Amino acid sequence: MKRFIKYIPALFLLLALAACEKDGDLITVSGFEAGQLTANNNTVEITADNQEAAVLALGWTESELVLSDPSMKAPSSIPLVEIEVSASEDFASFSIVSPSGNPHTLKGLALNTLALELGLEAGTAAPLYFRANMALGKNTDAVYSNILTVAVTPFETDMSKGFIVNAEGEASGYLYSPNSNGVYSGFMNATAWGNWFMKEGDGTLWGNVGEDGNEFRLSSETASHWNLWFPGVGGCYLSTVNTLDGEWSATLLQGLQASGDIAGDFTYLKAETAWMLTFTAETAGASFTVGSSTKTYNVSTGTNDEAAADGEINFIPTSDNKLDYQLTESGSSFTVNEAGTYTLTLHLADPANLRYTLEQGEVVIEDPISDKLYLPGIDDLIRGGWTFDTYLRLQSDLDSTFAGIVNVDSEWGYVMMLEAENWGSEYKQGETAGSLMPPPSEAGNIAAPEAGLWLIETDLKNLSYQYTEVSEVGYSGLNDDWADISLLTAGETPGVFTAEVSISAPSEWGFQILLNNDWNLIFGADEGGLLYKGANINYDLENGNYLLKVDFNTHSITFEAI
Repeated sequence: MKRFIKYIPALFLLLALAACEKDGDLITVSGFEAGQLTANNNTVEITADNQEAAVLALGWTESELVLSDPSMKAPSSIPLVEIEVSASEDFASFSIVSPSGNPHTLKGLALNTLALELGLEAGTAAPLYFRANMALGKNTDAVYSNILTVAVTPFETDMSKGFIVNAEGEASGYLYSPNSNGVYSGFMNATAWGNWFMKEGDGTLWGNVGEDGNEFRLSSETASHWNLWFPGVGGCYLSTVNTLDGEWSATLLQGLQASGDIAGDFTYLKAETAWMLTFTAETAGASFTVGSSTKTYNVSTGTNDEAAADGEINFIPTSDNKLDYQLTESGSSFTVNEAGTYTLTLHLADPANLRYTLEQGEVVIEDPISDKLYLPGIDDLIRGGWTFDTYLRLQSDLDSTFAGIVNVDSEWGYVMMLEAENWGSEYKQGETAGSLMPPPSEAGNIAAPEAGLWLIETDLKNLSYQYTEVSEVGYSGLNDDWADISLLTAGETPGVFTAEVSISAPSEWGFQILLNNDWNLIFGADEGGLLYKGANINYDLENGNYLLKVDFNTHSITFEAI
C-alpha cells in the first residue's frame, strides 16, 4: 500500500504524452532518462538532540530535456519527482516524500516519523530503501532511479510532554498528556501577559492564531502564528492545551485555603510553583479540604477579566503522597494522625508527578531585609564615589530576585547590599562571571560591564546575576493599542526617556515599557514605581496631549500635560 506524506497537486503540463501541437506542428521532447539518486549518509542515528537538524540529504541527476522547437523551453516543473521510501527492498509498501528542491534534506524528526511509520523499531538500526520516481506528468509512465539503502536508528517520540518554550525554543518546563492524546495540562507560574509557545515531542510548535481576538485558539502554522499569552493578572494558572480541539485555556487559582478542622490561607511559592501552609492541629485525626476559587479564561472569554468564568478547584491526596485535583465544589480530605504543628506543601511544578509533603514543624517565611538592593561602586565615575543612590527593586521576596536599569560607569567594580551603609554584608564576585559570594566574604568586587545603560537582574536565592545592554526603549498599549512598539527618545541624562503622546481613549489594560524591541523585556509598575516584569501601568487621564517621561534612575513614570 502507499501512504502519502505530502501530496503534489496535479500540474497542467505543456506536454501530453511527450508531445503537443502548435500551429499545426508536432512538438516532441527528448532526453528524459532515469536519474541517479545519491545520499550524503548511509547510516543515520536519530536522537532528541538532532531531531531539528538536517540528517540526510538526497540528490539526483537531472535530465536535459530538449524540445524539437528550439524557441520553446520545457517548464521547470517537468519532470515530476517523488521520493519513495520503504522498509522492504521490493517496495511492496512505501511512503512518498515530495522534495522541496534538489537536493532534498530531511530533518531528524521527519526521518524519525518516516522510520517509525514504516515499522522500524526505536533504538534499533534497520535499513530504509529510497528511490526517485520521475515522470513527465501525472498520467505518463514513470521511470525509477537506482535504490539507495540507508541504515536508520529511530528514537521513541515522547508525546506525553508538551514543552513550554520561549521564542528562542528554550524550554522552562512542560505540560503533561498522560494518555499521549494531544491534550496537555499543568500548573504554571505566570507573569501578567507572560507569553510562551508549546512544543510537542514530534516537534510541532503551537501558538495562537495570528489574528486579534484569537488568544485562545491554537495554530501550528509557524509562519503566521503568535505566541500564547496569559491575561493581565499574574499568578498560578492551570493551563490546558487541547491540540485536538485547537483551543487552550488558563485557570487562575485565586488563593488557596484549608477548610474544616484546619482553616488557613496558603502562601504561594512562585519560584517552586508550590503552595505552603503551616498549621496547628489541636486533636488527633484532624481533617480538612484544600481548594481555591478560580477564574477561567478561554476561547469564549478571551483575556477579559470580567468575562472570565468563575469556578473552583480542589486538591485530592492519594497514595504515596501523590496529589490529584478536580474542578468541582468538593474534594477529598487531608488528615493528620496526631495533634501538633505541621507544614503542608503542595508541589505543582512537575505535572506528571503532582505531590504533597506533610511535615511536622513550622516553616517561617521571613520578610525581606529590604525592598532595594544597593549597588555601591557601579557608577562611582558618575557620582564621584561609592554611594547608595543606585539600587535594584525587589521583584519577589520569596524568590529574592531584584532588577532594574542602571547607568554604569565603574572604576573598580561594585558590590551588592541589602542594607545601606551596612559594610560587611556585601555580596561579592563568585568564582565565575554571573555568580555571587554571600556575606561575609573575602572575595573581590563584582565585575561591572562597560560604561552604558544596562538591565541588571539578580537572584540572591541562587546567588546569580546577569546583564542585558539597553539599546532602545519603547512603549505599547496606550489607548489599548498593542499593534506596535513606539520608541521613546533618550534624554540628556542617561536612563531618562520621553515621548509626546496623545490620550484618546480610557485604558482597560494599561500599557508597558519595553526594552530592545523585545516583548520579553518589559517594565510595568506598582505603588513603588517602575518594576521589571511588573503588572501593566494603569493611568487615569483626560483626553489630550502629554509628555510621557520614563526615569529608570528614580524608578518613576510621569505624564505632563502639554
